[in-house]
Amino acid sequence: MRIDIGEWQVRSFYLEDAEALAKYANNRNVWLNLRDAHPLPYRLEHAVSWLRMATRQWPEVHFAIASADEAIGYIGLGLQSDVFYRSAEIGYWLGEPFWGRGIATAALQALTEYAFFQFNLIRLYAYVNVTNPASVRVLEKAGYEREGRLRKNVIKDGQVVDQFLYAMVKD
Repeated sequence: MRIDIGEWQVRSFYLEDAEALAKYANNRNVWLNLRDAHPLPYRLEHAVSWLRMATRQWPEVHFAIASADEAIGYIGLGLQSDVFYRSAEIGYWLGEPFWGRGIATAALQALTEYAFFQFNLIRLYAYVNVTNPASVRVLEKAGYEREGRLRKNVIKDGQVVDQFLYAMVKD
């Protein structure tokens, strides 16, 4: 899969992305807003292991946010099941050198459109820590609406943190 978003793209991951993935994912500022399944330090062996899983998946739900030269971030879907089967959680991160350029917003808009069409979804949602106003802006600029505040919802870096729930529903 490949979707061009200006000079950037949302595309399938390749095993050759391991070095770039390790370079940008091994960052405390990135890690602070991710789940603890994302280790810190994030080493090359973590990237290789994760890419082996991601490149074998079906359906494909994990994608690189990339420049022409390398992967610079991640965006993906957590397809739901049972009574939630027409919903998916969306998540993303971007390497810190690329923050503030509108790349994450463009990637989120592109994947949102793709997800609604490809998977016949009616709802996409994301959790965002209240301590991450940049991600709140990304979601809002991409058209997601805040549905609520989940008080004391996560513990990250030893701190109890509230989260916002954002969603977009297909009309």
